[in-house]
Amino acid sequence: MAIDTSKLKELKQTAKDLRLTVIDVMKWSGGAHVGGSLSCMDIMTALYFNYLKVDPKNPQWEGRDRFILSKGHCAAGYIPVLAKKGYFPEEELKSFNHFGSPFAMHPDKNKVVGCDASAGSLGHGLPIAFGMGLGFKFQNMDNKVVVLTGDGELQEGSNWEAFMAINHYKLTNVITIVDRNGCQIDGTTEQVMALEPLNEKLAAFGFDVIEIDGNDMQQVCDALDKAWAKKEGDKPALILAKTIKGKGVDFMENQVPYHYCSGDTEVCEKAKASIMNMEV
Repeated sequence: MAIDTSKLKELKQTAKDLRLTVIDVMKWSGGAHVGGSLSCMDIMTALYFNYLKVDPKNPQWEGRDRFILSKGHCAAGYIPVLAKKGYFPEEELKSFNHFGSPFAMHPDKNKVVGCDASAGSLGHGLPIAFGMGLGFKFQNMDNKVVVLTGDGELQEGSNWEAFMAINHYKLTNVITIVDRNGCQIDGTTEQVMALEPLNEKLAAFGFDVIEIDGNDMQQVCDALDKAWAKKEGDKPALILAKTIKGKGVDFMENQVPYHYCSGDTEVCEKAKASIMNMEV
């Protein structure tokens, strides 16, 4: 699934446009988990606009690939991706986190068209992905399951149980992506509960760990190509994506206080001006 120059540029532009929408969502909703939504946007863009086998006109199609945003607090990034893909009108994003809206701070699969798993309480996405992947394997179905976790989320023990199970059953149809932005709500991950050496720990659990710059679209696509090509008997793929929290907004980048932000008009305009300066 090698990517050509024109497609790469298109994906970069889409990610840039979606980052601008994240800032709009932050303004419309009165606040959002903006830092992590911006850090993983290149990954979600590549998945939905070049890799995942999905059909917005038939969202319950059994043959579709599944995506689980385990770091569910970053719905402010995920919901705009679904809208841009065509699951529902982008105009509906203006209701984000308003009373009666299907779009809350965490995605609800019973309300959000195109969402395969509800999320919010951390540490649940990987166990759900394991169950889906095992079911597809037993039924000889070729569906992929992609799960995107936060790095702070890996402090939850349930993830490591799922890692053991994914390796034990050799579920190459499950692709794990870790958004390694190094920050969580209360500080850096290494201050709160150290994860390093993370790559060595994940490799010890039986994964083919693919380390990349998760904000470099070419590297994201190269890693997904490798993960998608896994066959029965291979090690399951895990993409360890080093990203920048708040990527694209200069005053938010790598700043813990922007895990969540309730920006006023001035802050939002300043943020969007910074994103507009990103190269494509």
